[in-house]
Amino acid sequence: MGEEAREPVTPEGLAAWQKRDAAGRPRPTVEDLRADGLFAVEELRAPGAPGEPDVTLVSARPAGVAGPLPLLYYLHGGGMITGNAWSVLPRLLREWALPLPLAVISVEYRLAPYARYPAPVEDCYAGLVWAVDHARELGLDADRVIVGGKSAGGGLAAALALLTRDRGGPTPIGQLLLSPMLDDRGDTFSSHQMAGHDTWDRTSNATAWQALLGDRYGAEDLPPYAAPARATHLSGLPPVYIEVGSAETFRDEAVAYANAVWQAGGEAELHVWPGACHGFDTLAPRACLSQDARDARSRWLRRLLG
Repeated sequence: MGEEAREPVTPEGLAAWQKRDAAGRPRPTVEDLRADGLFAVEELRAPGAPGEPDVTLVSARPAGVAGPLPLLYYLHGGGMITGNAWSVLPRLLREWALPLPLAVISVEYRLAPYARYPAPVEDCYAGLVWAVDHARELGLDADRVIVGGKSAGGGLAAALALLTRDRGGPTPIGQLLLSPMLDDRGDTFSSHQMAGHDTWDRTSNATAWQALLGDRYGAEDLPPYAAPARATHLSGLPPVYIEVGSAETFRDEAVAYANAVWQAGGEAELHVWPGACHGFDTLAPRACLSQDARDARSRWLRRLLG
């Protein structure tokens, strides 16, 4: 399912593509997100990594809900080269924050090529540490934090889980990885199979990875915090939910990551949605398959949160 593949993003056309994408991507205001008082929303500033700028966090929760809420710490998609923390919130608030209920913090991490690795994942880490340290005043349950994201955000969420494990930082109870961007090498069967067909194909993917990694693109010693598919040690991670479409570029790297978690003795729930392209539920939100995918995510979150 899906639409005709978009014109691939190339290094030469990246700047123009970023400009067009930013102009065409709705960015709601804080007042918009409050939805006439349905949600409590505020923009927060967390200290960045040493020597780095502060990180903007957009915090949102159902208004008037008493008690500390579990937190979905969410990282937006956009191939590491576009997207913002505000645009993803209307959907997250409608689908999860209100019915579960839970709080959401969306992270405005720096984008490539203006900020290369490790800037984005360090922004995400700094924001997570600050949010957990300030959980009481933010009305959050520090013992029930889930890291999640879609596409590039899914890759960042996986990297964040690895980073916080290895640094002894806050321990999430789960990872929600939706069509995650995990592997800079771009040499899986599905990346070749879907070339020129998927809405995000191997040409666009290579352009994005090059923008993020610069001279480190393709390096043998690239850390797993840059590309989680490079990880060789996947034990000791929180349970992971992974979904991907059978007709998308990221199919095989997502399946391989779930398999590697299982082989390390970890817990992973894997969904491969038949015929689905990258971003299928955004392109066709009313399709039965999109509804099934949303329901499966919600069921996993409910089980995880008890």
